[in-house]
Amino acid sequence: MSCSLRAATVTDLDALCHLEAICFDGDRFTRRQLAYLLARANAHTLVAYTTPGDEVVGYATLLFRRNSRVTRLYSFCVAPQARGGGVGRALLEALEREARRRDMTRLQLEVRADNRVALGLYRRMGFSVLRWLEDYYVDGCAAWQMGKTLPSAGQAWASQDKLGEGTNRDGECREHARIAPDLSPARK
Repeated sequence: MSCSLRAATVTDLDALCHLEAICFDGDRFTRRQLAYLLARANAHTLVAYTTPGDEVVGYATLLFRRNSRVTRLYSFCVAPQARGGGVGRALLEALEREARRRDMTRLQLEVRADNRVALGLYRRMGFSVLRWLEDYYVDGCAAWQMGKTLPSAGQAWASQDKLGEGTNRDGECREHARIAPDLSPARK
């Protein structure tokens, strides 16, 4: 499956609600919460969609806090039929670029302790375990808090130049050209 990435909009709300329903047994975002993330929160959400077909097969959201250079991977979801095809990796790489663009120095997340696939992906992407969070999820499951130090924008560009222009390491999911830097000021 080939896919592309783009910034999410409120028109993606139905697709995000569907992904939440098919990917999570509990601790799902409500329609209202997702709408807030898309329209009002100090957040950046990307969607992964199939090409051709435009079916949304994944999404991920970063939350930014005022006066902080630490950002949080707040939501991360890949449809079951798209797992293992590079969608998650592409979303994470694109969100890391956005975080660096906003001059963030660290990315943090929480992940279910029993989600071995996600834990493996995060480890492969350079995250390390920070601490254990007992009874974190609604069903009583614990979580690992993980973090990753982000290189500065200058360091990131230098390492990308070494890879070669146009290199796509996962070979599957490509960032769509419509993702332009958001030059608007960050919302409260």
